[in-house]
Amino acid sequence: MRDQIGKGADWIKVYADYRWGPNGGVQPTFLPSELNAIVEVARSSGRPAVAHATHPEGMRRSALAGFETIEHGDAGTAEVFALMAKRGVAYCPTLAASEAVERYRGWKPGTNPEPAALTQKRASFKAALAAGVTICNGSDAGVFTHGDNARELELMVEYGLAPLAALQAATSVNARLLHMEGRIGRIQPGLSADLVAVEGDPTRDIKTLRRVRLVIKNGQIYRGGATQARVAR
Repeated sequence: MRDQIGKGADWIKVYADYRWGPNGGVQPTFLPSELNAIVEVARSSGRPAVAHATHPEGMRRSALAGFETIEHGDAGTAEVFALMAKRGVAYCPTLAASEAVERYRGWKPGTNPEPAALTQKRASFKAALAAGVTICNGSDAGVFTHGDNARELELMVEYGLAPLAALQAATSVNARLLHMEGRIGRIQPGLSADLVAVEGDPTRDIKTLRRVRLVIKNGQIYRGGATQARVAR
């Protein structure tokens, strides 16, 4: 950890589990004491520590060690999500990445039955919601095409999250978890004026996020057409 920090790392992220077990099975990659040391060193340097974990034991160890978020959680259980909720560990489900992988393997939504991996992922996400875990947004874009990131919010809603909560996960919740709530994530004087306007009401229909009509970055309009002229006036 100190070596990575010395080379300029702002965040510490570790693989708390991986496909290195017998026959490629997922197993924890660090001992609990090692995870504790990782978090302690990161915090001593003023840096957050987060964990990739897909299976219950890696997630459990990460939550107990004090990582701020756990990414993926493909096979998360009610018990491990209850532990995360109790210890204030947020969950970044990366639903779109899991769906994209199954599409690459040949799955065609609406034509083929849902793959077992996605059925499990859906159950995991619902367990997280039932436990009251804080849900943040991270799509793992790059596993699928950059620019199609709205897929993550759409899937969150499809899997049971309210549209408003999905929007908050991608804005104010993410800002807090990134330790940037004093700069981004809300519409408020003094924060960066990074805004989009869409055609429709995304708090009712999350798919309206794809109908972007206005883009403002740091108060400057980058996209807007006729809207741009009206805003400028």
